[in-house]
Amino acid sequence: MPESNPAKLKDIASATGVSLMTVSRVLRGAPKVSAEKRALVLKEAQRLKYQPDPHLARMMQMVRGKKETRVRAVIAVIREDVPQDGLLSSSYQYVPIEPIRSRAHGHGYAVEEFWLGRDGLTPKRLQKILHARGIEGVIVSPQSTQLPCSKLDYSSFAAVTFGNAMSTPALHMCAGNMTLGIHMAAEQLAARGYRRIGVAVTRWIVNRSQFGYSGGLFHWQHGLPPEDRVPLLLFPSNDISRGYDPFAKWMREHRPDALITFDTHVPGWLKRLGLRVPEDIGFAVHDWTPKMKDFAGIHQRRDHLAAAAVDLIVTQLSQHEHGVPDVPRQIMIPPQWVDGPSVRA
Repeated sequence: MPESNPAKLKDIASATGVSLMTVSRVLRGAPKVSAEKRALVLKEAQRLKYQPDPHLARMMQMVRGKKETRVRAVIAVIREDVPQDGLLSSSYQYVPIEPIRSRAHGHGYAVEEFWLGRDGLTPKRLQKILHARGIEGVIVSPQSTQLPCSKLDYSSFAAVTFGNAMSTPALHMCAGNMTLGIHMAAEQLAARGYRRIGVAVTRWIVNRSQFGYSGGLFHWQHGLPPEDRVPLLLFPSNDISRGYDPFAKWMREHRPDALITFDTHVPGWLKRLGLRVPEDIGFAVHDWTPKMKDFAGIHQRRDHLAAAAVDLIVTQLSQHEHGVPDVPRQIMIPPQWVDGPSVRA
């Protein structure tokens, strides 16, 4: 068919002898079409070099979305409440509900939080609740080493996870690019005259970032003279309050003049060691949030993480995509350096 007269749905329907509705369902990947008809329609669409009209497709998605509102008007945000892991303290951040809800409302969805481990909520029970309520879209926010969220059966859900804490099952993922973040922070500190820049975090933080912290530090140190390379400190416990002794030993052995680390506990430990911020040592928070006005740091921009996750869910639902993907999509949000009084001007 000539390019000036592109193929339409009715051309495929006429050539195959199936209804226009069936052609539409096949081409948008909808279920409940026989394999024989699906193959017939796809073969004819390829022969006619059919290309969908993106503007019409978007309009039809909106129309279908209104019809299906009762079925899937809610996106579930799955959290984890495992206190013994030490990951629910103020030392750790997770994507707050407000930016998730704001983005979802823009797409016409409500948002509800579910806490695995709280009030006896098990993965099995949560699965039943989500199915009973017709919820198909879930955003997974892992915050433990036990990962009860990994016990859910995701075959009937459009799903996205934050970070790489849950690597199995491998869902679509949104995360901050901390390889870039650490390198960017080190550049900012070096520009202020700091030479021996140290990073002190937990192993769980490193793993959640897909080794972004260690990778960013390694990349930065590759161009430094050996005497200016400070080895990464991994606290032995996720409970940061228990880390003073290894921290003090690391500080005495390697004597960094700037730190990228937690906003909790570490500032007090520096005072205990007789060091003043920023006069004696520069201090940058590895996971800066707007409430941390007294510090410089790396802003991981979780509002953009929230928006990316919601958009991924909505895209999957519009394309009838459910289950663990063959090839997970990974969206990396570039962090932002935020200046503050804890480093030299």
